[in-house]
Amino acid sequence: MNLSYIVANSFKNKMKFYVLMTYIFVSCNKNSVTRNPFLPELDFEFSINLNLPLYDNLKFTGGSLLINDFGHKGIILYNLNNNNYLAWEASCPNHNPNSCSKTKLLGVLTECECEYYQYSLATGQLLNPSPKDANQYPLINYGVRISGNNLIIYN
Repeated sequence: MNLSYIVANSFKNKMKFYVLMTYIFVSCNKNSVTRNPFLPELDFEFSINLNLPLYDNLKFTGGSLLINDFGHKGIILYNLNNNNYLAWEASCPNHNPNSCSKTKLLGVLTECECEYYQYSLATGQLLNPSPKDANQYPLINYGVRISGNNLIIYN
């Protein structure tokens, strides 16, 4: 092999590496995640047994249930498709917790009792945003693991 070919090929590889690294560093954005300013993070973990009659609403697709003992204003559990369960914070995410900020269940939706914002329990998204408010947040999602007949809800 020719020495000039090796040097030229090495130079091309180095240039590819530098271009790739520059792209990676430039594309990273420290502010890519916007935290909800109204509801601070909570640490918890609890489980429920789906065989208990108290949780019968969760045995069917689209079933939901409010558990008041955890979260800021409670936790809403939702059966998405009998294999996947979702857990949402029951406090409206678009203002500080107060006497009317707890959401109420309306079938597959939940509604804030202050501004009557409605959120999908399947996605957590705000369905009727106000055009005057710049920052509008979805419901805060909590983790759910299935272990046999138990759901483990955590954050």
